[in-house]
Amino acid sequence: MLQTALARHHDVEVALTSRRGHAMRLARGAAATGTNCVVVLGGDGTLNEAANGLVGTDCALAALPGGSTNVFARTIGTPDDPLQAADTVLAALDAGAVRRVGLGEVGGRYFLFHCGVGFDAAVVEQVERRGSLKRYAGHPLFVYAGFATWFRHYDRTAPAMSVRHRTGGVDDAYLTIVLNTDPYTYLGSRPLSLAPEATLDRGLVVVALRTMKFRPLIRLIGGLVTGRDLHEDPGLYRAIDLEEIEVVGHRPVPHQLDGDHLGTVDALNFRWRPDALNLVMPISEGASTPGEHVSDRW
Repeated sequence: MLQTALARHHDVEVALTSRRGHAMRLARGAAATGTNCVVVLGGDGTLNEAANGLVGTDCALAALPGGSTNVFARTIGTPDDPLQAADTVLAALDAGAVRRVGLGEVGGRYFLFHCGVGFDAAVVEQVERRGSLKRYAGHPLFVYAGFATWFRHYDRTAPAMSVRHRTGGVDDAYLTIVLNTDPYTYLGSRPLSLAPEATLDRGLVVVALRTMKFRPLIRLIGGLVTGRDLHEDPGLYRAIDLEEIEVVGHRPVPHQLDGDHLGTVDALNFRWRPDALNLVMPISEGASTPGEHVSDRW
């Protein structure tokens, strides 16, 4: 049905991914053959791979929700229903609503919405160990994995890393999130906002958690769920609109990129890369096309 909807006014070729990294190669190949747009039906990990294949090309990326959370697709305003999302993508393409946007980059890989270092990456690792449950019990599984990681799978005895950038930093972070967009994630239909300043049009935002004590952590989680302003939370360090960030572990630390666990590292160097990717932007009802058009013909 999705293919039929997309093929109404466009030539469509369907390709299925079969392994990690396959979406990147497919997207890169599509761009090399002059394809105008790669439409991805999948979760955030598949979308990230496709974006990495398209960075620096003229081929645009469009997102259809096909995973358990679909953080990036929801962040840019894509409907949760794949068929409705396909109609939204078609309307955006017809209107030329394609923007050149900035991405974060670390270790030669780009990220659409965030990279987590430390505790949240350890949570993602626990979720991926139960991958067969992720699609059917995604949000409850993340909640369970969060508590299990806090109690049994993460060293809370001492800070895990230092965070440095041009204007400052901290040495006592247990968890560091480098954001390219906000919200950080979703719990059901509720966005969990860490840094409203994080947008596709400006530099990166870094948020570091400086305590793993139970009560401050529960207060922070409560603030995320209720939408409370966290700018004055004493357990958080925040810096905005950054072009470069360095995270150095006091010990090897896990990290995840757009929700995919990538293992442990000793240090990470982040860069903001402006104008990295052509992105199809959904147009909300009654709104004009967002941002500047890259092309008016697709």
